[in-house]
Order: sequence, then structure tokens, then C-alpha cells
Amino acid sequence: MFVSFIQNQLFLSALTSFLFAQFIKFAIIITKRGKKSRREMLEAFFWRTGGMPSSHAAMVAALTVTAGIREGINSNLFIISFFLSLIILRDAVGVRHSSGIQAKTLNMLGRALSERLQIEYHPVKEIMGHKPLEVVVGCFIGIFIAAAYAYL
Repeated sequence: MFVSFIQNQLFLSALTSFLFAQFIKFAIIITKRGKKSRREMLEAFFWRTGGMPSSHAAMVAALTVTAGIREGINSNLFIISFFLSLIILRDAVGVRHSSGIQAKTLNMLGRALSERLQIEYHPVKEIMGHKPLEVVVGCFIGIFIAAAYAYL
């Protein structure tokens, strides 16, 4: 079964796109913030959400393009992946970005109340979504890698 996955062009293009985008994001984080502990570096590579580029956008773009190239744009697989990709991309920019703004506001209120009432406050994660450019760059990565798997 594992051999079937690693020989499947759809699986490989999606996984490669996701990992490549995560690697770029990781390199940007390390460059901006400096070298950290091994744990922080692994966390940045595997669990970092938001930021440039969007690994989710890269993955769904690769899935959709690979399905379109291999199965044709009239195939059910392409149509399903296309619409699911639109949902994921919209969520990455809109809903998750809005959640990040709300988290920032909640943290400001929490800190103010914590100081005023002398209670402990644990901030929530603020960076949850993507800026539109981060999603577009992720899509280009996915499209490029899908085309590379299909034509090289």
C-alpha cells in the first residue's frame, strides 16, 4: 500500500508542494528570527501556520492541477478537487485571517484585564490565516510542482 502512495503522481505532487512551501516558510522564519532550539525549529517546519507561502494553497493547487492534467478537466476528480480547493483557499484568506484579527483583539483585552485585575492571562495564537499574496505564491508553487511531475 505504501508503495502505491509513493508511486502515485497525485500524492507525490501534493506532498512535494506542501513540503516545499513549508521549507520556504521555515527558511524565512529562521532567517528573520535567527537559529533556535531543535524543538523550535521542528515546530516551525511542521506546525507553523500562516505566513509566506501558504503550504495549504500549494498542496490543493498541486492536487487540482495534477488531477486536471492526468484525468482531464472534465473529470469528476478534477471538478471535486477544484471546488474543494476554492473552499480551502477562501478559508485561508478570509475566515482564518479574520480569526487572527479577533485573536489579536482578544489578547489586547486579556492583557489589559490581567494587569487591571491582577489575574493570569494566557494569550491565544494570533497568526492563523494568510494574506492574499501568501496564498497566491502558494498556488504558484503547487502549479509549478504539479506541472513538473506531469511533464518532466
